Amino acid sequence: MEVRRTVPVKLDVDSDDAVLLEDTVDTFLWCAQYVTDHAFEGEYVTTSKTTLDDETYDDVREATDGFNGGLVQAARNKAAEACKSVVAKWKQGKKASKPSFTTPHVVYDHRTATFHDDYVSLATTDGRIEADYVLPDEDSDTPHAKYLFSDEYETTGAELHHKHGKWQLHIHCKKDVESDTPEQATTTHGTVLGVDLGVNNLAVTSTGTFWTGDEFDHWRREYEKRRGNLQEHGTRWAHENMQAVGRKEDGRFKMTLHRISNELVAEARNHDCSVIAFEDLSDIRDRTGASWGHKWAFNRLYEYVDYKAEKYGITVEQVDPENTSRRCSHCGFTHPDNRDGENFECLKCGYENHADYNAAKNIGLRYLRRNQTGDDGGAPLGVRLNSGMVNVNGEYEPPADDSARTGVHAESHPFTGG
Repeated sequence: MEVRRTVPVKLDVDSDDAVLLEDTVDTFLWCAQYVTDHAFEGEYVTTSKTTLDDETYDDVREATDGFNGGLVQAARNKAAEACKSVVAKWKQGKKASKPSFTTPHVVYDHRTATFHDDYVSLATTDGRIEADYVLPDEDSDTPHAKYLFSDEYETTGAELHHKHGKWQLHIHCKKDVESDTPEQATTTHGTVLGVDLGVNNLAVTSTGTFWTGDEFDHWRREYEKRRGNLQEHGTRWAHENMQAVGRKEDGRFKMTLHRISNELVAEARNHDCSVIAFEDLSDIRDRTGASWGHKWAFNRLYEYVDYKAEKYGITVEQVDPENTSRRCSHCGFTHPDNRDGENFECLKCGYENHADYNAAKNIGLRYLRRNQTGDDGGAPLGVRLNSGMVNVNGEYEPPADDSARTGVHAESHPFTGG
């Protein structure tokens, strides 16, 4: 199996090269948008990379005065994947519009970038530039030492990002591991950890662990207040300080989400789970009444869990969220009145518990039912609870040794296994 890692590396870029990179970013985004616009022109959306290449490559090269061919193809690939995502959502009956490329970035591979020990060479709109890596102090535990500079990992490509005037390269690394290595999933027949996301509780797992949204909401309001006070001044000084506040806010929230993601992955490992199941995040604002800030946090948390779980052979998936908050995880009866705020009480069987915890179990069960094979082929066998698990039929199965697994829970609530 392959183990993949992404290592963010800051770049030291001089002013002349920065101008070239900015031009390269603009051109790359224009190429991706051109291909996407072309894909949407016909009666059906074109998603084939080969077809899009045949129909757009020459036109794009001519329109961009011979923009690097490798970068043109990378932009085409980006557009094709975005178009495929839209079509997939349409097939699921979900709303989706034509993709728009605005986030400043460029996708590089070994044709367009050369990775050295302390610098990188990048193709631009006018030849190549070289940029030094800005690395942390030598430490064997940094991602740079463990992956980027490790003989075990191969560098496969990178994405260049530009934010707040800073350049950063997200370098992709991979290695092949044998099936019996520790980084393979710990069990052939794994179990599923269901995760529900929300406003009052940022995350709740099927094992009964809660991460509240109190701290996130407190700091979100605090930073909004600071920006509002600065905005009243309307001066350049105030504008610069608003940008500084934004960077501090971004950094604080990322640190919080990194902590939660680490604890979520640890929760899965402690309970021998091979899958972490989230609800589909596409329409989560409409379903939960979440703010834009919460939507950003949900997406970022999912991304962090996804790449951190990969290290341990744990798969991270999303499932259809329909009625997960209204369905009884005990008997399957679904009704809007089953849920009242944070309280869940099934109108049919009388099952009572915290509504988010009930939803987390349903998310795990939905993944289980979607992937259950019924044979001995290694499909997940159940949704992990704090003690025992619930099988595909919603039936509670106690631990084999009849003793509860406890583990270390962050802000956990004292719910029973069922």
